[in-house]
Amino acid sequence: MHALPTVLAALAVTASVVGLGGGAAQAEPAAELDLAGSWRLALDPDAQGVAAQWYRPDQRERFAREARLPGSLDEQRIGDPVSLATPWVGDWERSGYRTDPRYAPYRPPHEVKLPFWLTPDTHYVGPAWYRRTVRVPDAWRGRRVTLQLERCHWTTAVWIDGQAVGRRDSLSAPHEYDVTDWARPGEREIVVCVDNRVHVHLGPNSHSISDHTQGNWNGVVGQVRLAATPRIWIDRVRVRGDAREKTFAVEVALGNRTGRAAEGALTASVLPRGDAQAGPWQSSLAVTSAGAEQTVRLEVRLPPDSPAWDEFAPALYDIDVVWRPTDGERSEAHAVRTTSGLRDVSVQGSQIAVNGRPVFLRGALDCCLFPKTGYPPTDLPSWRRLLQTCRAYGLNHLRFHSYCPPEAAFLAADELGVYLQPECANWANQGASLGDGGPVDQYVYDETQRILDAYGHHPSFLLFACGNEPSGRRHVDFLSQWIRHFSARDPQRLYTGGSGWPVMPANQFHVSPAPRIQAWGAGLRSRINARPPETVSDYAEFVRAQSAPVIAHEIGQWCAFPNLDERRKYVGHLKAKNFDIFADWLEAAGLGRFAHDFFLASGKLQTLCYKEEIESALRTPGFGGFQLLGLSDFAGQGTALVGVLDAFWEAKPYVAADEYRRFCDSVVPLAKLPRRTYRNDDVLTFEAALANYGPRPLTGTAVTWSLVAKADAAVLARGALRADADTGAVTSFGSVETSLADVHGPTALRLELACAETGAHNSWDLWVYPAQSAEPSLKRSDGLLIATDADDAVLATLDKGGVVLLTLPADRVNVSAVLGFSSIFWNTLWTENQPPHTLGVLCDPQHPLFAEFPTEFHSNWQWWELIHGAAAMDVTDIADQVTPVVRVAPDWFRPRALALVCEARLGRGKLLITSAKVAPDRPDCPAADQFRRSLIDYATSDAFQPTTTLTPEALQTLIRPPR
Repeated sequence: MHALPTVLAALAVTASVVGLGGGAAQAEPAAELDLAGSWRLALDPDAQGVAAQWYRPDQRERFAREARLPGSLDEQRIGDPVSLATPWVGDWERSGYRTDPRYAPYRPPHEVKLPFWLTPDTHYVGPAWYRRTVRVPDAWRGRRVTLQLERCHWTTAVWIDGQAVGRRDSLSAPHEYDVTDWARPGEREIVVCVDNRVHVHLGPNSHSISDHTQGNWNGVVGQVRLAATPRIWIDRVRVRGDAREKTFAVEVALGNRTGRAAEGALTASVLPRGDAQAGPWQSSLAVTSAGAEQTVRLEVRLPPDSPAWDEFAPALYDIDVVWRPTDGERSEAHAVRTTSGLRDVSVQGSQIAVNGRPVFLRGALDCCLFPKTGYPPTDLPSWRRLLQTCRAYGLNHLRFHSYCPPEAAFLAADELGVYLQPECANWANQGASLGDGGPVDQYVYDETQRILDAYGHHPSFLLFACGNEPSGRRHVDFLSQWIRHFSARDPQRLYTGGSGWPVMPANQFHVSPAPRIQAWGAGLRSRINARPPETVSDYAEFVRAQSAPVIAHEIGQWCAFPNLDERRKYVGHLKAKNFDIFADWLEAAGLGRFAHDFFLASGKLQTLCYKEEIESALRTPGFGGFQLLGLSDFAGQGTALVGVLDAFWEAKPYVAADEYRRFCDSVVPLAKLPRRTYRNDDVLTFEAALANYGPRPLTGTAVTWSLVAKADAAVLARGALRADADTGAVTSFGSVETSLADVHGPTALRLELACAETGAHNSWDLWVYPAQSAEPSLKRSDGLLIATDADDAVLATLDKGGVVLLTLPADRVNVSAVLGFSSIFWNTLWTENQPPHTLGVLCDPQHPLFAEFPTEFHSNWQWWELIHGAAAMDVTDIADQVTPVVRVAPDWFRPRALALVCEARLGRGKLLITSAKVAPDRPDCPAADQFRRSLIDYATSDAFQPTTTLTPEALQTLIRPPR
């Protein structure tokens, strides 16, 4: 299928559909025949249909079933029940599903419930034959007729009245067949065979085919129709808008099935959308149509003040191309409409520039996960909703992981000003490779050209990657040639060899995982877990060392606990039975009543991690941007709950769009803080900056700052700084110092920065504690024994009715999960149990323990000092003997009752146990010192009245013998 122009009904010519474009104009009734509806169906799992000639009229009895097109077999529950023998596409054996005893209740002979991706009701792999009788209108006699099938999965073959028409192979572009010689007026029987078997090894986890994401469905889910054009017709229109020169270069492929030469004229007219007073601007050329296909080029020049297209002003133009014969009655006129914009993209130093202005790409991934249907939508409203959601969260960019979306996605992005990065439909890894001479090499070239032909005129199509994370012995050479070949043929966008890697000289931009907080690997090399909280770090050194602009690859991957209530949303054929498994395990651990609390608390921590991740990218000078993984959850690859939106792109309750946009937008105030916790004899020092990626420079603009007490919103200090903030850059507004001497008592503060000129504002939480000894001075401590081991002295004190504070070092805690400040990376099933295995703390801020230690119910940065180097106590098996005061949200794959602080009676005494890091090995840990003080104050107060009773034997289960 070629480019997808929209029908031009307004011109006084015979207008015919030549593509599947989604504009507002409607085709003339006689120009197309919609084939949506019921088709007869025959399944062919053994692929015998071609040899047995199922396409012949005398084979109709085989077609005993009924199916709808457009649609997939899966959503119509046509196929086999899922089982251990289901031929899935995608790696999943690492899950242990076949052998792990924990999964025994979820595999045959029981109901199949999969832990690693959504469970479909049915599944089918193989050829599926669709048959339908249609009446071709008499008015189409002597005209060219095409059959158009949008978004097929995967290959198609077509027969009409038992005669073979051809075969098509694309996961990305529509399948179009010229059926003129077969679709003569009258009743015609069309047979379409759709085969969803993997016939080219694109990589088992490629989102274009994998069950991890959309699923390996069978069907046609976009428009299905016959269309008629004149015998001389406009076959393809390629448009290139030049924002600097204010011109549209229009390349027209003219087809001719008359068998004779014809004289005529081609005219290209450009009309701005929404402005009836301007244009049209035109260019015409006399043409002799003499062959089956010829290419004609026209240039249309616009006025110098014609607006260009970008994220802030997505100005669009309708380009009408008309063929008018000049040889009398011998041929018909033909007209099409396509839409484009004036948009340039270039490289300026280390940055990507759109229309000469450096941009910062704030992107997310669309991983082709659509749980209600199992396939990407082909309608414009669905894509508008998804992209409007991205804009609401401050994003201006969307990457399509190892797949290319349908036409409607580009149309919506054109309207909304979103920069897109489609990818050729492959993830050539996990057994697949590029550049080694396999069929995938040619497929990638063919599919790339099909994508450019179909969608290349869209101004939103800014970047193009060959695929995701490629491999191969010669993949660098292959990808370098791919870039050179297609950037020369179509320079309207920038090209890179692969998302993730390789970073190589041929890339016009790099997508690299190096400039991000997280790293995949043993021990999870995460800056958040390894270093005290700060907001200074950036990736300037890495960016300076590269030969092209850098976009950070798949940043984030911070998880939240499952929202088990989300299961009710799965009303289609895909079910979240993985959530059923997690709910069962949570109940078995005695934690079912905490499910929603874990979800909210971990979500607050997840948001903190994303804020720091995004700000570290924004404060990097000369950075190209980032691509989140993700804004929404990923239901495959073990269940990666990494989004602040769920898998339906709907908001979770713990962070609103406007809150997220404070740290993720075109203009963001930034505070560079060397630390987050202070004593009141410290001086708060920070640098104020502004990341301005808005539409214009800000001259003499002010950034105001204020230091506010979170409890009562009292302002402790304030000020303003002025500077010129160029667009496309991060500008320092200077440093600020303010004393904290007037902060009395443990206090949570908020540092707020705002730029009134743009309406941007941002904030950071800080904590200030009294500069005093860690030991109590005002409350009685007699009778309190502070110990680090449950030795004889501890047991004797408790037996006598004393009070004990047991502060367990990490190496003495009998752990079942590795504690970390940050949340889980991706998920532990898919990362081979990579730590951390926890999702932050859960507590009651009104508990007496926190009277002198301000906190929310969830982790915030002051908890880092207590968690780094600490361990979580597993109290699952003694849950009836202890009361956790500070819980730790567990991994949903191995839920355990974990605690940082718990209490109980033992003997006649009272015992308070903590495994938090209250004896820090660093000299400056004011939060840890204050928490230790709070533990002592609580343990020596009348409020300390444990209600459960612990045995000495149960106590010992928490403690690891000394090494």
